[in-house]
Amino acid sequence: MSPHPPRAREPILNLPAVISLCLVVLIGIHAVRLLLSDESDFMLIIDWSVIPARWSVAFGSIQVEDIMRTLREGVAEDTITPLMALAQYVLEGQEGRPWTALTYAFLHGSWAHVLINSVWLAAFGTPIVRRCGAQRFFVLVAVSAVAGAGLYALMNPLQVLPMIGASGAVSGLMAAASWFMFAPASWHWEGRLTQPHERPRETLGHMVRNRQVLIFLGIWFAANYVFAFVEPLGLTDASIAWEAHLGGFLAGLVLFPLIDPLPARAKRISA
Repeated sequence: MSPHPPRAREPILNLPAVISLCLVVLIGIHAVRLLLSDESDFMLIIDWSVIPARWSVAFGSIQVEDIMRTLREGVAEDTITPLMALAQYVLEGQEGRPWTALTYAFLHGSWAHVLINSVWLAAFGTPIVRRCGAQRFFVLVAVSAVAGAGLYALMNPLQVLPMIGASGAVSGLMAAASWFMFAPASWHWEGRLTQPHERPRETLGHMVRNRQVLIFLGIWFAANYVFAFVEPLGLTDASIAWEAHLGGFLAGLVLFPLIDPLPARAKRISA
């Protein structure tokens, strides 16, 4: 027998079970949709996506006529555009469907859309789960998704096109992770350097002085600007709902200190 026992192979993707489950659900839903007819998939999108105009009519003071009048601008009176037909169909029953503030996050417009969100979910959701556990992770994801949908609807109250994607929830995870991912490493009681998810949460004062945090936030905002307003080289196959990204990000930034089980870093560090 060899004097050196064989080393156990580390898995390439050492993801928490909760994250793996989320990835299976997101990718699985998109794969199943490919088996549906165009009509069935259209109905699924309409029923479970965020459509701001639907909320504006059901819960706000906007009338269906106001939305239709806006869509008729510049169009001949006897002409019905595809967008007008969609608005008539969506607003016919004046149902609010408030649950779509969550369900829209399970739907995506393309394989590129769902795979990109899955990569970011794995990258930023993993440290959140390891730090906070599954229950607080789901609370953070849900609140971020709802906040993303809310801000998008607030800034686009007459929009009749559906908004889908987990980007708002993922943005909330990014913001939450920024509280501790770039905190200084320290020695763990086991005699090793602490992992990012084990480090004390930064205070706001520390964050604004942490160059890595500022660079991370700068890149995040710049990327959202570029893909929302510039759309470089046709890399996107649909418009980017930057409002949903921003809403989810702000929700994650505000909520995380309230659910973080670990204490914040001391405000003063002795030399």
